[in-house]
Amino acid sequence: MVKTTSRDPVTTYARKVVAGKIIAGPHVRSACQRHLTDLEQAPSRGFFFDLEKVNRVIGFFRDVLRLNGGDYEGKPYELLDWQKFAVGSLFGWIDAEGFRRFRVAYIESGKGSGKSPFVAGIALYGLVADGEMRAEIYAAATKKEQAMVLFRDAVAMVDQSPELLSRLKKSGTGQSVWNLAYLKSSSFFRPISSDEGQSGPRPHISLIDEFHEHKTNHAIEMQRAGFKFRKQPLIGIITNSGSNKKSPCGVYHDYAAQVASGQRIDDEFFSYVCALDEDDDPFKDEKCWHKANPSLKYGLPGKKYIRGQVNEARGMPSKESIVRRLNFCQWTEANNPWISAEIWMGAREIFDWRDLQGRRAYGGLDLGSTTDLTGLVLWVEPIEHGEPWRLVSFAWLPDEGLGRKEELDKVPYLAWKTAGYLETTPGRAISKRFILQRLAELQDCFDIQCIAYDRWRMEDLIRLAEDDGFPLPELIPFGQGFKDMSPALEMFESALLNGEVVHDGHPIMTMCAANAVTVSDAAENRKLDKNKATGRIDLMVAAVMGAGVALGNKVEEQQTPSIAIF
Repeated sequence: MVKTTSRDPVTTYARKVVAGKIIAGPHVRSACQRHLTDLEQAPSRGFFFDLEKVNRVIGFFRDVLRLNGGDYEGKPYELLDWQKFAVGSLFGWIDAEGFRRFRVAYIESGKGSGKSPFVAGIALYGLVADGEMRAEIYAAATKKEQAMVLFRDAVAMVDQSPELLSRLKKSGTGQSVWNLAYLKSSSFFRPISSDEGQSGPRPHISLIDEFHEHKTNHAIEMQRAGFKFRKQPLIGIITNSGSNKKSPCGVYHDYAAQVASGQRIDDEFFSYVCALDEDDDPFKDEKCWHKANPSLKYGLPGKKYIRGQVNEARGMPSKESIVRRLNFCQWTEANNPWISAEIWMGAREIFDWRDLQGRRAYGGLDLGSTTDLTGLVLWVEPIEHGEPWRLVSFAWLPDEGLGRKEELDKVPYLAWKTAGYLETTPGRAISKRFILQRLAELQDCFDIQCIAYDRWRMEDLIRLAEDDGFPLPELIPFGQGFKDMSPALEMFESALLNGEVVHDGHPIMTMCAANAVTVSDAAENRKLDKNKATGRIDLMVAAVMGAGVALGNKVEEQQTPSIAIF
């Protein structure tokens, strides 16, 4: 049996996790048990645990590296217990020739756990302290901008470290530094993207950040192709949980969990995969938060922050999905319903929009194709303190073929028409003239400040208004991409959850709310997606655009400072 001491932070952590003295999820518990088992069994396979190497790399972090940002600026990098376990495992386990055992490291944890500066520190160790001549160290990603995020962490650490600053040569200045050179060993550290580097990198250490955003394995395979030139190369993969188990990240996640548990044997693969147990619900029990956020007991990212995320996500399935994935390492589906029925119906208030005459209003207009649903939603401004905004909704379809459309969409359009919720226009196509007439009537009722619109199909309506002399309020083109829709969607959600907006239960609006689905980009910006929705969502798109001009206008007014002239 391999002897360990109380000064062995790797084994100490593993024992505490297995004994339940440190709260950890199932895959981390498995990884720790794997370490303890390997201490007894791995030597028969030619692998050994070298405590001297462990203490050396941990000492490098503490004595050489300095943190940056906020309260941590310039402070020594004292590794947390889970980080000591990870880095100690990577550098402490060696083969019979003294080279590192592990060639691939997969680390998955909650957002804000400190993964990026941690692996940036590993890269700097590989650059100056690993004894590798002409070492090539890479921060690799699909795009250069993404690779720069992790690399800038490393540059900032160099700037804070007198030892490194005096030994490394930077190429570029400020935020544009693109290379760190260690001239003593002719080594370098730089960012690299999948669409470059085709000349064939020969990595000593490569780091892949935010792997859940990668659509292919190309970034990893490009780096692994150069492994044959190195005796102890290492790829470090760090990531949040993703939304597609069939993605490259999803495949690695499952493989990492299987290796940790012993279902698969891979002596060159290290995994530290944070996850909740099956019966854990992070929205009901804070005790399980530590399983996904191993730095939480040290204040990263902080319980206050996570509580805020949870509170904002309640009743918003799409946001709840993001919070579960990023903060609690729960893999989710890519497409998620947006608003729960409980939240939506909780914002219902019976009112007659005609009683709101004279108030200021802001609108969103989603003009459908010739046969599709067209929606207009007005945000009617409150006039008393504590009074909510009120949503006033209008919907149009062509009269001809309405019964057939009812069968296709499986909703009672004919009944809604009879009840006055749906306005129809003669013929097989939407008459834009009818919409213009309704807009003119609404301008007599409300002081309409502006109407946001989707640029598509609007030119004909604007031209018709000019030809027929219809007066229009100010029209504001509103992009349907993530840039414009994400902040508007966030404002809509905030108003809904805080009781700052109500609706009258308009059934077509309610149908659209039930059908609405959000999609996210790599930066977690969101938008509604008609192609992924379970049915018509046109009135919700109009409502979100309306939120963008109504609530966005209020934010701008509040942020505009008053100027006193004396």
